[in-house]
Amino acid sequence: MKNYLYILFLGLSLQFGPSTTASASFTGDGPLYDYSAYTECKSAPEDPLYGGGWVKITAGAASAVIKASLTTDNVTFNCMGTVIAKRGCWSFLKGGFVLDSPSTYALIYFQNSDGQSISISVSSASLQPFTDQQWKINQQNMLNTERKRTATLHVSDIDGNRLQGATVVVEQVSRDFPFGSSIASTILGNLPYQNWFVERFNAAVFENELKWYSTEPQPGEVNYTIPDQMLEFARRNQIIVRGHNIFWEDPNFTPSWVRNLTSSELKSAVSSRIQSLMSQYRNEFIHWDVDNEMLHWDFYEQRLGPNASLEFFQTAQKSDPLARLFMNEYNVLETCDDMNSTVDRYISRLQELREGGVSMDGIGLEGHFTVPNPPLIRAVLDKLATLKLPIWLTEVDISNSLDQETQAKYLEVVLREGFSHPSVKGIMLWTALHPSGCYRMCLTDNNFHNLPAGDVVDSLLKEWETEVVKGETDDHGAFEFSGFLGEYRVTVNYGNRTTNSTFSLCPDDETKHWNIHL
Repeated sequence: MKNYLYILFLGLSLQFGPSTTASASFTGDGPLYDYSAYTECKSAPEDPLYGGGWVKITAGAASAVIKASLTTDNVTFNCMGTVIAKRGCWSFLKGGFVLDSPSTYALIYFQNSDGQSISISVSSASLQPFTDQQWKINQQNMLNTERKRTATLHVSDIDGNRLQGATVVVEQVSRDFPFGSSIASTILGNLPYQNWFVERFNAAVFENELKWYSTEPQPGEVNYTIPDQMLEFARRNQIIVRGHNIFWEDPNFTPSWVRNLTSSELKSAVSSRIQSLMSQYRNEFIHWDVDNEMLHWDFYEQRLGPNASLEFFQTAQKSDPLARLFMNEYNVLETCDDMNSTVDRYISRLQELREGGVSMDGIGLEGHFTVPNPPLIRAVLDKLATLKLPIWLTEVDISNSLDQETQAKYLEVVLREGFSHPSVKGIMLWTALHPSGCYRMCLTDNNFHNLPAGDVVDSLLKEWETEVVKGETDDHGAFEFSGFLGEYRVTVNYGNRTTNSTFSLCPDDETKHWNIHL
């Protein structure tokens, strides 16, 4: 097993192999990870994060995407972080990469992504190391503060007298954190699939069944039978569902008949689509992915004008005001090599929608990974967290170009980073099962025997659930425990008396106090 060393440069975390040394000091269990980040361009840099983190253009373009890369004596990283830098003010760069072999030197480069000649200043470049163990300790600390809560149960008789020595059994019956997967029509009528899904997940998203090409394959032939049935399955099992999606900017996934419409016909068609969908499913979905992958594609804006996406969001907001509206995009979290979807471009687009009057409610990051980079994942999440919106990982999987064992290893990396970040409020896997397999990664075979990725999911679900807690009340009639957020059932016995009660552990810094009378 390799021992990694994580290092922060300009807020960029790196991991070095076991033979590498770095000039850094550690105290106790090592440095605490700093989740700070900034999105605004400042006249002067803030106090340095780990000694660095700010970039400014001094000559050339007014703004540019600056990409940081690194070369060592045996490996090159084409991108370890990006920032949209501007002339005359300081922009914050945070990112990371992983080195898993010894290195005698490292050269860090900054370049303009479009190749134009510019001059930049960098404030206080620095390195901040974390060992693999320290990185995991920081993850665990965040779980203890963000995903768990301490509870004190006070047991007394009906007159308020404390009962010492009462037997207490506490069992978690449901999770607060939404963790789910995509499903397809293949789940309908398939009882083994349904049972397998319900045993694990409390959230779902329809893989393709709600998309325009599925609900209206021919003009005017609208059919919601399949998504209606899938929604009935979810409701029956108390599973929350994301609405995916209203529109998709990629013309390859736009109904063929829509692509051939004139501008006026297209305007009428999109109006009918959104009104029909919102009328059918008002108050049914917790989220709407309104205009999918709008950083990479612009079919509707090319045909209907630059405000098309804004109008989609505005209409959805009016039609289903209780649902949260999401931007859903790929390659924001997965890599920093895609200049269409850098973290700053995502933030800029979301802010444009806000300025247009849309009450943006959530950040959707698809998460179609090949080789995940844990420090970069955390850094991107940190920067997005400055928007103060819930972040969801909406379509997590690992490339099928890798073998199943490697898929499972990398899936665990992604899920641990997501679940341990304080601003991530839900995780969805993209693992809907078909007779021919899954989009890129399956959790089980067609007989619902776990594949390696399924073993990872089951193991993490068990780890992130409170085990049955047993004990006795102390001399104050109190019993204390720490548990993951969710619903609990408690059974208390004292002498020949028994009582059952239920309570919730919800997000809060304070200890939960619960009174139980016998």
